[in-house]
Amino acid sequence: MQSLIEQLTEILEDDSIPRNIKGKIENAVNALNEKDKEDGFKANKALQELDEISDDPNIPSYLRPQIWNIVSKLETL
Repeated sequence: MQSLIEQLTEILEDDSIPRNIKGKIENAVNALNEKDKEDGFKANKALQELDEISDDPNIPSYLRPQIWNIVSKLETL
């Protein structure tokens, strides 16, 4: 879980990513960082945010495969 948070945090540092996409990534990171929740619940909440990003037409083309990779790892939790 920590490696996924680190990957998402690296994406947030990219200045070429639109603000609305960064907001959804921040929501996903916050969901994964919740202390009182089970991993499955946190992963599901983050998946909801990341699914919306992958459908966004404003997402940079190089970012979409990174998001898909993170989504597939979250789906295994």
